[in-house]
Amino acid sequence: MNIVGGGGGLKRMLAAAVNQGVTEARARIFGHVLNPTGQRSPHKILRKKLIGDKVAQWYPHDITKDDPLVMARKEQERLSRLEMLKRRGKGPPKKGQGKGAMKRNKGK
Repeated sequence: MNIVGGGGGLKRMLAAAVNQGVTEARARIFGHVLNPTGQRSPHKILRKKLIGDKVAQWYPHDITKDDPLVMARKEQERLSRLEMLKRRGKGPPKKGQGKGAMKRNKGK
């Protein structure tokens, strides 16, 4: 038996146990999540503050949502302009009779 190297295994085991105990205590004290297996964890992302409210505050308040008459007025202007164009024969073509249909019919 080797007397000099006999306690090396026990010393290593004690050092590992002390190290693990210190790691657990540090995690408890500072509020860290203990991850002894080293697997990937979403904890780092979940720890961050949410930024949705700040992003929402960046954009100004939309008054068209509050007052439906604003949208109705814009729609009315659009429809009246479309009506004028149709009377002059400049309105949009009916569905399925646009440029693509003209090209298809041209080849026949």
